[in-house]
Amino acid sequence: MNVKLRLTLMNFLQFFIWGSWLITIGVYWFQNKKWSGAEFGAIFSTMGISSIFMPALTGIISDRFINAEKLYGALHIMGAIVLFTLPMVTDPSVFFWVILLNMIFYMPTLSLSITVAYSALKSNNKDVVKDYPPIRIWGTIGFIAALWVVSLTGNEASSNQFYIASAVSLALGIYAFTLPKCPPLASKIATKSFVDALGLRAFTLFRQRKFAVFFFFSMFLGAALQLTNAYGDTFLHDFKNVPEYQDLLAVKYPAVIMSISQISETLFILAIPFFLRKFGIKYVMLFSMIAWVLRFGLFAFADPAGGLWMIILSCIIYGMAFDFFNISGSLFVETQIDEKIRGSAQGLFMMMVNGFGALFGSFASGYIIQQFFTNADQSKDWYHIWITFASYTLVLAIIFPFIFKYKHNKAEAKAIEAMNH
Repeated sequence: MNVKLRLTLMNFLQFFIWGSWLITIGVYWFQNKKWSGAEFGAIFSTMGISSIFMPALTGIISDRFINAEKLYGALHIMGAIVLFTLPMVTDPSVFFWVILLNMIFYMPTLSLSITVAYSALKSNNKDVVKDYPPIRIWGTIGFIAALWVVSLTGNEASSNQFYIASAVSLALGIYAFTLPKCPPLASKIATKSFVDALGLRAFTLFRQRKFAVFFFFSMFLGAALQLTNAYGDTFLHDFKNVPEYQDLLAVKYPAVIMSISQISETLFILAIPFFLRKFGIKYVMLFSMIAWVLRFGLFAFADPAGGLWMIILSCIIYGMAFDFFNISGSLFVETQIDEKIRGSAQGLFMMMVNGFGALFGSFASGYIIQQFFTNADQSKDWYHIWITFASYTLVLAIIFPFIFKYKHNKAEAKAIEAMNH
């Protein structure tokens, strides 16, 4: 099996695990367990809590002590065990701690999978900017496949979604030990300072203005991603309470409709190399922010009947919003840093996006929705919720071009491409 095919399978399974429950856990929580909305906000904060320290920590470990693919496999096996126990939990407080443990194992595998992929591609004289996006597409396809499996088998509100995720996590954990070797490279640093000895050199990137601003806005865009993960499927499910919408496709199978977002990703991923080389990371991130404004704004005016086209268009735009930020961001980090800190630098990026960003998104949105947009009967004022989210990303889009001063150098981009070949 050639290296691209091996990495393709890794990405497919990586995101199949997440897709099995991430979008539908809200349905399981509210419709199956009948637990409260306030406690549900805490569940999504586990993603952020674990991402504050785990991706950076495992990045340091993979840079200095353990092969990245072995650490990656061990984390997935431990995550499989935890996922298998989730359906046995009957208390929302206990559920929080169990899902947090699962996230502690899962979240660092996102950055580790990138480290393994980039390392394997470079070792085989491939161009990461050109060759990684088509491989990463299969992660999105895996996410879609999981959504469809869970939704079409009637398991959106069932505990079976966690058993499915557990089985796939175990399979990936075992498979990871067969992946191309990705040994630690930080030991090759000739002069070791105290920072080097602790594996913290990636954090010195904050001294550079371009990285400081990049990571800062990564955090705020990470919050936007958290908003769509937490509330998109629940938004469509709430239309079941409106008689004229109950029998519509988007209300019966909301996860299938939401999977259009992931289908869109597969198209925009292929466009990333062109956009990065043509416009550079500054404008690619700006395009992402504008896409988030449209993503939330269209939801504000949409409904499953006459406004279904707006829901579908919002899902299509999501592909640009997600890919032009997450995947382009990881490629920007990879092409701008020393390979000896590749793991910790990717972990730092994930820490800002899925750690501080997710925490900010979870707690701020939960508080705002509860205080200002929840009616006396506990129904949600979705119009103003989405308008608020759209306004938030619009402010980011207006400020960003004036603060991020990084200038795209086309000659440099070509040099990077030549170097990767």
